[in-house]
Amino acid sequence: MDKKPDLSTLAELKAQGCTNMRLRQLMRRVAQHYDLEMAKAGLKTTQYSLLSHVFKLGPLRPGDLARSMKMSASTLTRNLKPLVDAGWVEMAAGSDARSRSVAITPAGRAKREEARHRWKAAQDGLNQRLGAERVLALHGLINESLELLSPVETQSGADDE
Repeated sequence: MDKKPDLSTLAELKAQGCTNMRLRQLMRRVAQHYDLEMAKAGLKTTQYSLLSHVFKLGPLRPGDLARSMKMSASTLTRNLKPLVDAGWVEMAAGSDARSRSVAITPAGRAKREEARHRWKAAQDGLNQRLGAERVLALHGLINESLELLSPVETQSGADDE
């Protein structure tokens, strides 16, 4: 654990303002950067992510896809609709009469490949604008922060032994 900050550090923290707001500002700028590049492939970043998950994991049940992407079933259904309408993803009968399966189509594979090149261009552009050292430091800080902020896991039944 870090030592208690001194008064000048506390004053600087207060002057910097709300961490949540600053992170949201950064996220919006990064998202805009990726969105501009993905638009060249005719996709939103969320659509590319969904296509990539179906490509890597599919065919699979919609519930399994929603869980893997950490989203609700209703959000998944709403996000799948434009991909199905475009012919990039198809919904088919699953292993039994009650289940369904999500799979990427050949057109979806081609669209994902086109978009993958745009995603790489976005990442390369971000790396160039920020500089490789800053990107690596940012990733390190994000990873460390995620670990520090992750919920504490409790061992169920630990008191029973």
